[in-house]
Amino acid sequence: MQKNDIYVIYGANPIQMVKELLNNAQIEREINPSMKIVLKPNLVVAKPSKEGATTTPEIVEGIIQYLFEHNLKKVSIIEGSWIGDKTTKAFKVCGYEEISQKYNIPLIDLQRDGYITVNKGGETLKICKNALEADYFINIPVLKAHCQTRFTCALKNLKGCIPNSEKRRYHALGLHKPIALLAKNLKVDLTIVDALNGDLTFEEGGNPVQMDRIILGKDPVLTDTYCASLIGYSKEDIKYIELAEQLQVGSTALENANIIELNANIKNSTSFKPSRQAVKLALKITAEDACSACYGGLIHALNRLDEEGKLERITENIYIGQGYKEKVMQGLGIGSCTSKCSSFLKGCPPKAIDIVNFLRENLS
Repeated sequence: MQKNDIYVIYGANPIQMVKELLNNAQIEREINPSMKIVLKPNLVVAKPSKEGATTTPEIVEGIIQYLFEHNLKKVSIIEGSWIGDKTTKAFKVCGYEEISQKYNIPLIDLQRDGYITVNKGGETLKICKNALEADYFINIPVLKAHCQTRFTCALKNLKGCIPNSEKRRYHALGLHKPIALLAKNLKVDLTIVDALNGDLTFEEGGNPVQMDRIILGKDPVLTDTYCASLIGYSKEDIKYIELAEQLQVGSTALENANIIELNANIKNSTSFKPSRQAVKLALKITAEDACSACYGGLIHALNRLDEEGKLERITENIYIGQGYKEKVMQGLGIGSCTSKCSSFLKGCPPKAIDIVNFLRENLS
């Protein structure tokens, strides 16, 4: 696997999906049985993953199954929840105690871990020992919005690897710079992004948006740049992404990324209850047989316009879904299935940032 490769898979079976990603990327070639492998999910709060805040436990279970199948068994799950919650409670509520017992894998609470002081990039940082001393680090963030940094995914998920005292200090420093510095000092070998149903507006969940995909990448900066575009942000919108690039953590050159989609975008296949905000945004949409990744991207794009105070300036009908193939219509079409609309955006699925720009161009 090359550093500019980004693998994407769509579906509703997380265990099968993540194993297919790992097999296609041939990750087993990078690890030997003597290595200490750590899995770092996002368990910021003690809430089940269906609420859009925490990493889907079946993704982690699929990773473990894959590793065990390749005789890679020195595995642990590490996390430090936010200051207002207990990691031990999150392990239980989020389904990780069950995984630990099933596979005999230790759960390491980084809120109780020691730390090592480091300084690459001009700022002294404290990083938890079990994170820093890993031989192979797999980061498993949730793609979701954040109330302070707008977006959280690969780079920001590393904040769970620092002591609580550091978390307070990071906020005092403004978050962006220390997040970038943390990525400079803590080497991540692989990022596997839970983009199944991350939150629309808030890192602690409550407004999940179904997008039905998992993403795998080597470069955390490039992965974040790509994932930000999926919910309607450019790299310029997320300051810590560009700061991390300046620190040579990775590249934001999305035009040089090799995006490898392992299957086709799928139609919404689950009974998913949208949040109140998503219901409000959906009033702008006319959908027929829409795929969840495409529809979810449109919801995120409309939320970006709502944040800008421009949502009500969209007066034309917005069409999306396979039901509109070859249908000639007046209005705005999202995705290649709506190519007969008077104005449409190609893509299967299009990125939310492209949807945002398309809708901006068509405001009344």
